[in-house]
Amino acid sequence: MSLQHSSEDKIQVIRTQPDQSLGCSIIDEQGREVPITENMIQDACRELEKRLVKPAEQE
Repeated sequence: MSLQHSSEDKIQVIRTQPDQSLGCSIIDEQGREVPITENMIQDACRELEKRLVKPAEQE
């Protein structure tokens, strides 16, 4: 994906099973393993898009 793509672009994600695990985890402050969900990734992407600084136009 490049900066030319709009945040309105949609990419279909097909899972073989509903709520299928993404197969990765993080360790929280108490040392517990927490599975990373698709919603966590989408939330992080939305936050990054909010912080995106568009390049200045070249003359």
